[in-house]
Amino acid sequence: MSASAVYVLDIKGKVLINRNYRGDIDMSAIDKFMPLLMDREEEGQMTPILSHNNVTFVFTKHNNLYLVATTKKNANVMLVFSFLHKIVQVFIEYFKDLEEESIRDNFVIIYELMDEVMDFGYPQTTDTRILQEYITQEGHKLEIAPRPPPAVTNAVSWRSDGIKYRKNEVFLDVIESVNLLVSANGNVLRSEIVGAIKMRVYLSGMPELRLGLNDKVLFESTGRGKSKSVELEDVKFHQCVRLSRFENDRTISFVPPDGEFELMSYRLNTHVKPLIWVESVIERHAHSRVEYMIKAKSQFKRRSTANNVDIVIPVPQDADSPKFKTTVGSCKYSPESNTVVWTIKSFPGGKEYLMRAHFGLPSVMSEDSEGKPPIHVKFEIPYFTVSGIQVRYLKIIEKSGYQALPWVRYITQNGDYQLRIQ
Repeated sequence: MSASAVYVLDIKGKVLINRNYRGDIDMSAIDKFMPLLMDREEEGQMTPILSHNNVTFVFTKHNNLYLVATTKKNANVMLVFSFLHKIVQVFIEYFKDLEEESIRDNFVIIYELMDEVMDFGYPQTTDTRILQEYITQEGHKLEIAPRPPPAVTNAVSWRSDGIKYRKNEVFLDVIESVNLLVSANGNVLRSEIVGAIKMRVYLSGMPELRLGLNDKVLFESTGRGKSKSVELEDVKFHQCVRLSRFENDRTISFVPPDGEFELMSYRLNTHVKPLIWVESVIERHAHSRVEYMIKAKSQFKRRSTANNVDIVIPVPQDADSPKFKTTVGSCKYSPESNTVVWTIKSFPGGKEYLMRAHFGLPSVMSEDSEGKPPIHVKFEIPYFTVSGIQVRYLKIIEKSGYQALPWVRYITQNGDYQLRIQ
């Protein structure tokens, strides 16, 4: 069982809009929500689930609004949470900003949406692209569509029939983010790769796509264990992927949504050699000045180039009179964030660059009391993946037999990339 009713409340707990789906809970039960929430906050117990008598309140907060679902005891709470977050996304797609004002301005459409996204307490169509086919922004158009589009009742609910393009194309981006934490003495404390395959699909009809990767499990099962392969962890797929097919033979087979979507995400908890290594030597001179010598080194192959590299170096709060000298790029002092940003537009592999910075320190502050925030590095390396993941093939099968062009692009970028300072 899912939600009995869904409410949207303002910050003070006043009901802006509600929808009773099952009729098994008194709608006035919501009056208990705000007092319960305030009691919990006073006790220091912040939980997204509150109970009173036999009613459970499951809620999420967005800007100055509370979205609350009331339910009986035997509900699937994760389903209710997922629904509340999904309905927030739907409202944002429709109204750009979701806040009290946008709720008050769009009552008619919100009631229409709440009728479509849930029926008798069970979630239904929550795909915004499909909803927008028959629930439009103008209230007077709502009565024009007597029946929902076929996509709602199709087995493939995420794609509509009758899509046509003059030029059939598929764009596939493999994007990997590197999370890295290096200690002050140069040891890598944490490293992982978080990857995603994002697609833009402009294909006619109802095509079936098959994607092949250099997946370690597949390679070992087909006797290609020595070939270069990647062991993917925590793989999550878009709903269009046939999971049974993937479990059977590791084939990623799917009928894609139209337009832009994320096909899959994955993680590799592996030792990553820092792609951009940064060393810092900091000399403090008796509360009068501080000097930085920063050395940045690219530790990837020479044929690759990192673009738009930002090395963000923390400086004391009272630093002033900045002076910079660098072998490449430019430096900018940002007093609002107490950092120096060294920007290098193009950083080829196997290169090493130096930057010197000099600051005056007018006040007599204790340096140790400030702590030492780490250096952050931002970058993007096109045509390169750290994991070595490769798209081996992308087959496009459609009954009309048209030819389509698949375009594949690889990008590595920084995630949470930190190097601590001594």
